[in-house]
Amino acid sequence: MEFAKVNVEVRSAAKKGAARRVRSGGQVPGVLYGRKREPLAVTFNEKELISSLDKEKRRNTVLKLTVRDAGKSEEVTAMVRDAQINPLSRRLVHVDFLAVDLNVEVHVTVPLVLIGKAVGVTNGGNLHQSMHMVPVAAKPAAIPTKLEVDVSALDIGDALHASDLKLGEGVRVVLDAKEAIASVVAPKAEKVEEAAAAPVEGAVPAEGAAPAAGGAAPAAGAAAAPAAGAKKEEGGGKKK
Repeated sequence: MEFAKVNVEVRSAAKKGAARRVRSGGQVPGVLYGRKREPLAVTFNEKELISSLDKEKRRNTVLKLTVRDAGKSEEVTAMVRDAQINPLSRRLVHVDFLAVDLNVEVHVTVPLVLIGKAVGVTNGGNLHQSMHMVPVAAKPAAIPTKLEVDVSALDIGDALHASDLKLGEGVRVVLDAKEAIASVVAPKAEKVEEAAAAPVEGAVPAEGAAPAAGGAAPAAGAAAAPAAGAKKEEGGGKKK
């Protein structure tokens, strides 16, 4: 099977600032490891690597690295395990290459794509996709570009699980079989305002309503009730 080829050069990682000098020279630093080999510091051409990656598989693309070191070279089957990207320039900063064996499984993630229109959506429900990337294990050459699942039969309250995924030969999903991947849920009920709202401040209570706790304060200008035990004046004064 033919794989995309990328040339990498072994570099010295011992000196401080070596990676910076590599970038200033138009190359990208990286490291190659895996298959019980010691990590090897390398450099590569960014455009060559990007053009070699499958447009759909991206970092799941299997590569043939030609590793050159002091006039010697060897071919190593590898994949991109990790890539650091400058958030401003969107240029590669560093790449980890993982050496792989075509006869041994690797663990990767692949996109999950929902197809069809769920009947539950037609009935007013909402389609919820629980995950967009699915972890799988497969031999490098058998890694699928994506996983598709048809949601047409899902009604409100129905769900699809990891066990419902249709996988190719040699591919297995690294999830619990009962893990939900998509479901149709009922629309959220709108909140209804309380019919009996709290009394508005300053409102006059209805006739016959019980007074507020502690009694209401007398209205402005109302005469105060006489104190208990107070003597009533007669005729405005004492008799002679």
